[in-house]
Amino acid sequence: MKLREAARYNRNNPTRAEEKIWKEVLRDKQTGYLFLRQKPIDNFILDFYCSRLLLGIEIDGDIHNERQHRIYDEVRTDKLNESGYK
Repeated sequence: MKLREAARYNRNNPTRAEEKIWKEVLRDKQTGYLFLRQKPIDNFILDFYCSRLLLGIEIDGDIHNERQHRIYDEVRTDKLNESGYK
């Protein structure tokens, strides 16, 4: 599956945590900033992204406690930070 297709699928099938954060905090500029959901950046899909702040937010679930996911998360964070994203 291509990155954009995967992002579209994720937007249409959010986790409960993603849906809650979206509806209660980030949707409709409730923060004063425009956030996008499931934004492809580089080779990654960020759960939420604000271009004005260059800020990505990941809502991690229990699966990210597994070693292979923690390593992936660290690599993703390092690569995005090197490109100027927070």
